[in-house]
Amino acid sequence: MQITSPSFKKNARGALSNVQLQKALGNVRLGFIDKRIKAVDALPEFDALRDSARDIKDHALAHLDLYLEAYEEKVTAAGGKVHWAETAEDARKAILGICRAAGARTVTKGKSMITEEIGLNDFFEENGIRPVETDLGEYIIQLRGEHPSHIIAPAVHLNKEQVEEDFRRVHTHLPEGRDLTEPETLLAEARRVLRAEYFAADVGITGANFLVAESGTSVIVTNEGNGDLTQTLPKVHIVVASIEKIVPTLDDVGQILRVLARSATGQDMSVYTTFSTGPRRPDDPDGPEEYHVILLDNGRSSMLGSEFQDMLRCIRCGACMNHCPVYHAVGGHAYGWVYPGPMGAVLTPSLIGVDKSGHLPNASTFCGRCEAVCPMRIPLPRMMRHWREREFSRRLNPATQRYGLRAWAWFARHPRLYQLATSFAIPGLSLLAGRRGRFGYLPFAGGWTRHRDLPAPESRTFMQQWRDRETLKQGGSA
Repeated sequence: MQITSPSFKKNARGALSNVQLQKALGNVRLGFIDKRIKAVDALPEFDALRDSARDIKDHALAHLDLYLEAYEEKVTAAGGKVHWAETAEDARKAILGICRAAGARTVTKGKSMITEEIGLNDFFEENGIRPVETDLGEYIIQLRGEHPSHIIAPAVHLNKEQVEEDFRRVHTHLPEGRDLTEPETLLAEARRVLRAEYFAADVGITGANFLVAESGTSVIVTNEGNGDLTQTLPKVHIVVASIEKIVPTLDDVGQILRVLARSATGQDMSVYTTFSTGPRRPDDPDGPEEYHVILLDNGRSSMLGSEFQDMLRCIRCGACMNHCPVYHAVGGHAYGWVYPGPMGAVLTPSLIGVDKSGHLPNASTFCGRCEAVCPMRIPLPRMMRHWREREFSRRLNPATQRYGLRAWAWFARHPRLYQLATSFAIPGLSLLAGRRGRFGYLPFAGGWTRHRDLPAPESRTFMQQWRDRETLKQGGSA
């Protein structure tokens, strides 16, 4: 996947002028925000569960090495195999080796952001293996040659007319009179095509919402059941997961699940929650003959102990982007890599470097809604500020911005001079604005005035008004 994060501003301009995309983004509020509010309001202990979920993940991260080793022992004891992958390339090679040993030509996949992160589909096609996405949204964007625009709703940027057009283009067996105008008929068509793919696949690949150290279990949550068919019908099941997905016990999973679906889709629980431990046992009626887990680091261990460690608590619910005004305006593709929205603005620089994603920490209004709704209480705005500081210290932002920040910092360290300068600047700006009371253009404020007027100050400085107020409170006259 080509990284276009440095072109975020250009991507955002394109998204803002895309009429169809703007219409589709209107579904984000209807589909997520209102449902989350209703689900949270119905659970009085929701905030207490958030605290508990945060503490569970913090404990797991503080003892990550021990829990990962315990997890590997349990997977091995259950007949599975753990493959450690330090980089994306290591993960791809390990997966390819398993697939070739199985003689795989077709691989079915459940929705997995980690496989997006390592570019698995392109890698499969380069090596003669046909990947088939089985999540409905992922299947649709695979037909279009696109990538997910949301971590739980990958095709949220599309409408049903576009999906019908794609189905008629790719499903050449369809008669012209076949009704594909409703979501139900589109779903039935996708289900019919994918049923055959499940049985043709030699290997099934899923991600994991959680890895349980005490039992060696991988856990996935879905609403379509595609994950279950992907991992039980082929003879080989590969789980691809990053190291921070570990939790100590099954009880811990139960607690975090109570905040996951409510935060993601406003459901009490996802329709399917599937626990898998090892390959098929002799008395099992079905299941894979082989069970492999790819444990990916890809830069995450370097986040441990840093100011970005809290990001490793993320359970990929998407609540932050569902509530982000920037995401609502530009959608997920504008962010230019796998992870969009506020969580992407923190995670992407951590994984690929702030030099390749420098605009993302600035793609925020800092309204704080992302942190307010995060079920794991991740301080996203604070971490975006850390990345902005690093941008500044590495001189990655434009020179005008750096000089402006230096000037601001100098005045902030000299409050008397700051107050003196603003006492002249505010009446000066008010005078320049004249009767209109606003500016259509102002030097160094072109990003604002290009799209809207800038209101001129109408009063005195805050400090002057504060002094007046205190004087009045003490019985004097301002």
